[in-house]
Amino acid sequence: MTLQTSVWGLPSELLAIWHAHRIPILLSTASLLGLVRLTIYLRSRREKVAQSPAPGSPAAKNNDLDLAWIAPETGPEKNILQIDNHAEDIAIAVAPTAKARQGPKTVRGNKLARQTTKQATSFDSTADRVQPLIFFSSLSGTTEIYASQLMQDLSTWIGQAQTSQSIEKPQLHDLSYLEYDDYFISPPKSDPNTKYFYLVLLPTYNIDTVLSTFLENLQETHNDFRIGTAPLSGILGYSVFGFGDKEGWPTEEEGFCSQAKEVDKWLAKLTGRRRAFPLGMGDVKGQTQERLHEWRLGVQEALIEVASGRGLGEGVPGSGDPAESGEEDVDEMEDSDGEGVIPTKQAKRTKLAKLDDLEDLGRMITTSSSGPLAVDFTTYKSPKSGATVPAAPKEMVPASSPTHAALTKQGYTIIGSHSGVKICRWTKSALRGRGSCYKYSFYGIQSHLCMEATPSLSCSNKCVFCWRHGTNPVGTTWRWITDPPQVIFDGITTAHYKKIRMMKGVPGVRAERFAEAMRIRHCALSLVGEPIFYPHINELINIMHSRRISTFLVCNAQHPAQLAALVPVTQLYVSIDASNKDSLRKIDRPLHRDFWERFCACLDILHQRRFEQRTVFRLTLVKGFNMADEVRGYADLVERALPGFVEVKGVTFCGTSAAGNAGLTMQNVPFYAEVQEFVTALVEELNKRGLGYGIGAEHAHSCCVLLADERRFKRNGRWATRIDFERFFDLYEGKVKGTAEDGDGWRPEDYVGDDTPEWALWGKGGFDPRDTRVFRKGKARRDAALEEALEEAGLGSLGVSVTGGDETAER
Repeated sequence: MTLQTSVWGLPSELLAIWHAHRIPILLSTASLLGLVRLTIYLRSRREKVAQSPAPGSPAAKNNDLDLAWIAPETGPEKNILQIDNHAEDIAIAVAPTAKARQGPKTVRGNKLARQTTKQATSFDSTADRVQPLIFFSSLSGTTEIYASQLMQDLSTWIGQAQTSQSIEKPQLHDLSYLEYDDYFISPPKSDPNTKYFYLVLLPTYNIDTVLSTFLENLQETHNDFRIGTAPLSGILGYSVFGFGDKEGWPTEEEGFCSQAKEVDKWLAKLTGRRRAFPLGMGDVKGQTQERLHEWRLGVQEALIEVASGRGLGEGVPGSGDPAESGEEDVDEMEDSDGEGVIPTKQAKRTKLAKLDDLEDLGRMITTSSSGPLAVDFTTYKSPKSGATVPAAPKEMVPASSPTHAALTKQGYTIIGSHSGVKICRWTKSALRGRGSCYKYSFYGIQSHLCMEATPSLSCSNKCVFCWRHGTNPVGTTWRWITDPPQVIFDGITTAHYKKIRMMKGVPGVRAERFAEAMRIRHCALSLVGEPIFYPHINELINIMHSRRISTFLVCNAQHPAQLAALVPVTQLYVSIDASNKDSLRKIDRPLHRDFWERFCACLDILHQRRFEQRTVFRLTLVKGFNMADEVRGYADLVERALPGFVEVKGVTFCGTSAAGNAGLTMQNVPFYAEVQEFVTALVEELNKRGLGYGIGAEHAHSCCVLLADERRFKRNGRWATRIDFERFFDLYEGKVKGTAEDGDGWRPEDYVGDDTPEWALWGKGGFDPRDTRVFRKGKARRDAALEEALEEAGLGSLGVSVTGGDETAER
């Protein structure tokens, strides 16, 4: 049978079937194609979700936006995402392969480096110019007068200064008529070679004024997520001066210059801590002109530093060098200002690595069960045959040595090869108005005017309570390269001033005390090591006295020859760490085998020279070592040397493994009440012998009590333990010039100062009421009722609690 074909070449039967069923076939085919297309579309959408999603565009959503992925030449994993003409350099996951993993992929990004403050405020002293801007706010017109006067004084100074070519005449701006966005979101837009320096003068009001609006604007600017946290980091620096009324607000806590303090705090945040000089404060009914003048001089010095291209100094801007800022300072900055935040892990590492000063309360560690180690460190070497040429002297602390690194890490500045200087924690405290050390209560030495240094980092003892724990060298004879005394003096003073300058950006530093601290008035030759060990100690002391710097030298009674040859100092300390030979061996661990003979010889020298200079016994009490049943032994030593003063201080525990191995734990730290009990017993024993000693003063904050000779340092029934420093220098200069009244010298009674202040006497605590007591974070202040109850119980007002913020073993 032959099939018929149609005109299209198809069998007629198929054509007939098509005509009969074409509509269902077309509908089925269309449905199938639609189902396939839908399936492909849905599968493709699921695959895209499994891939790394594209970052969202900052522009408005556009459904027709086409994302183009372009692989750069630098590598297969770096891509440039172009969205709305914004190019973002982002590291993303590799494009999916045929065997893509299920689930979302991890997007790994590289954090873009932020512009540092130093980069943002780079200053070329040869091309750039400093433009000071003076901002003020005033209702009554008083602050405007001071601001105008400041502009005139600065203009006059700039015209006369050698750096006038780099500093423009200041501009004056009233905050009441100022557009804040033009100055306090970013520096003014002008010549790129013009860099700005902000000076702000503000009064304090307890009503809503334009100043309140200004403060709100600063706070909102800092918290605005659209603006960087430090939008003013491009300025060279800033400083604030506040005016207040102490009749209405007697203290800063009660509101004195409170709005100026707030502006200073917010500007520190907005500028990235570009505080160029500490906050100045003046009482409108007091010495406003003097305070403003001191502040202006400090600002001028900062302008000179900036115009010379040296910036704001070394260290962390606005907070000082990390090695010099105590942990309590960091905590307070975090809590109050939010400045200088340290990550938690880093803070923990800092606490573990830190070695505390003797003037700081250490942290507790597990009590060691090992007993004290009585070790003799003296070594002897038999001379080699034929060795006739002595070895050349070496540096005591080479710059490349681990000792140098350890001391530098602890905050020391090494001068030459054997001298050092370190800013005292009490100096920082005094600069912030938080109190001076016991030497101010006892002798009138303000801590911010005092430098702590030593011409010899080496010592002949290895005391169990030493706060250096073996990081300083030891020796019995001077065998090192010797630096000249003038080099040492220039080095320690320069380093001290440098460390003081690094404090100018620390919150709370008082401008007037900062200005005063730039002239050293006193030098404590102690620190670490044995200063009398330095062969040219007399020349160094004479250099200091010629510059009217008082000297307080501490020795460990192991160098009688040097002590006998020592020129008179303002006050001579001898460390009396034990009352008998066995205790001295255990606690001082001396290197000399004849340590006790040397110790006694030094006491005899002190007895002979007690009328040439003020002499002090320094007793450091360590429970379990030198306290129990040793009162009579200490009385024997006092009777032998008859010092003018006896300082009794509880040891401060430095919680490190080195101290633990030596047998010292927190259990060896006496309570202040125990120190008081010991002092009372010692005074009774001395009076039984008719020696005439009494309790002249105390500083409970340092767990320290002062005994003095009533026959020499009590005047008209009142203690007079303080020093007339100007009289001392007059006597010194008279002896040097040969015009002294007494050719043989002078007596300590000739330069006795004012009476001991009431607040420093026994039972008064010894904290200067003009300063502010600051407690460590987490330590609650005791209320007045508890203070009175403790006094009634005879325990003293400060004797049974761990005080915060500062050194002390009063627990």
